[in-house]
Amino acid sequence: MSLRKYSDRPILEEDLKIVLEGAMRAPTAGNMMLYSIIVVKDKEKKEILSRTCDDQPFIANAPVVLIFLADMQRWFDYYDYSGVKEFCNEKGIEYNSPDEGDLMLAAADAVIAAQNAVIAGEALNIGSCYIGDIVENYEVHRDLLKLPKWVFPVAMLCMGYYPEEQKRIISPRFDSEYIVFNEEYRRLTNEDFKDMFIEREKRLSPDNKLGAKNLGQFMYARKTGSEFSKEMTRSVREMLKNWRGDDI
Repeated sequence: MSLRKYSDRPILEEDLKIVLEGAMRAPTAGNMMLYSIIVVKDKEKKEILSRTCDDQPFIANAPVVLIFLADMQRWFDYYDYSGVKEFCNEKGIEYNSPDEGDLMLAAADAVIAAQNAVIAGEALNIGSCYIGDIVENYEVHRDLLKLPKWVFPVAMLCMGYYPEEQKRIISPRFDSEYIVFNEEYRRLTNEDFKDMFIEREKRLSPDNKLGAKNLGQFMYARKTGSEFSKEMTRSVREMLKNWRGDDI
């Protein structure tokens, strides 16, 4: 479950250390750890993030916010330190700056580490909530967090102890037959969709504010076609321009 209301007490440093150590034990491509983690406790900075991440006030109330960054900057700084360009010239090897493939790999590393942090936190009675909106407002977050060229935020976790009165509710998931396939991908049929969404359709109010007639229309208006989704796309495009150093 996602936790958006936290106990008033701060996270103990020894517990936070365990969470971060758990994150860093995550599997990583080539053992390169193509990610960095920024720990945010500063109230003013959390207030800013609560506004830039789609105006969600609970972010400011989280005792700790962890921002997981796809990070190719560290390795390419190390390559400069190691004289890799000169080595490539000597050996006739093409030297390339980070590309889109590197970004995808680093983003995967970062998200895997984030999920390890979630699991470690749960073992310590620390709940969390993923904030995908950290991908939005690239320019603001770049300046706020002092991010260099080849570093990009891909996930943010708000973390805090569970309140004593908080009941842990396990959210329902789709049946595995629509998610897990054997040997090859299977596109779902109309009959599949009817069965897959039958319970969720029941929970959609006919008087919903978006005027949607079914869950598909509701989710597109609320998520896929929303203004924050458009901002996320704009932000990622701007980041890619900066990452690649050219126009897309």
